[in-house]
Amino acid sequence: MERIDKVPGTEYEIIQNRDMFSYGVDAILLSSFAKPKGVVVDLGTGTGIIPLRLVDRNNIKKIYGVEIQDEVADMAKRSVLLNSLDERIEILHMDLRELTKILPKASVDVITCNPPYMKTGGAIINDNENFALSRHEIKGSLEDILKVCAYLLKPAGKLYMVHRPNRLVDVLHYMRENKIEPKYIRFVHPKKSKNTNLFLVEGHKNARRDFKILDPLYIYNEDGSYTDEIYEIYGRIR
Repeated sequence: MERIDKVPGTEYEIIQNRDMFSYGVDAILLSSFAKPKGVVVDLGTGTGIIPLRLVDRNNIKKIYGVEIQDEVADMAKRSVLLNSLDERIEILHMDLRELTKILPKASVDVITCNPPYMKTGGAIINDNENFALSRHEIKGSLEDILKVCAYLLKPAGKLYMVHRPNRLVDVLHYMRENKIEPKYIRFVHPKKSKNTNLFLVEGHKNARRDFKILDPLYIYNEDGSYTDEIYEIYGRIR
């Protein structure tokens, strides 16, 4: 069943389906971490949460949200129309691996990506196709994604990605292999007493090597309340 939710930190609304995979905190954190400008591509956009969160940032010419799943891409398109943003956001219903056929090489300033976290064969795959495609690398591996990013990004273009710590080595390896130099990383913890369960990474195309670890981000205080930074990211008042 579909519902209309508020896009955190904005005046926009987003169409979602309670029976399908909906956006999570990782997408919100990624959209806050990213510094978009010019032409932006969001790979695996889902229902379009990241484009809707980014669209009002300064110096953005156009945002393309790329989504392979039929129903999900349709919801994203309708959310764009619902908010009268169709001149600024375009949803491309397609396999991201085919982007090289429709977008010119070195034509994109910034890419954001909240990819499936699990390798195919690395965990039990959900019978629900929507959940399976959202969580597992069924329609494109991490290596495939980074190859597309390398093709699309301009020299000095930026990639922003969120992923799980068990894939950290893979992410950094494939970034560097595709000449997207990892520049900044920020580890996300549920709370100070818990180990990291996500990381945010920024890479620059054809940049020199200079890797920095940023201060960690904590979701909850020890008493279970949200931290001040999370309130700020979600645009809420404590």
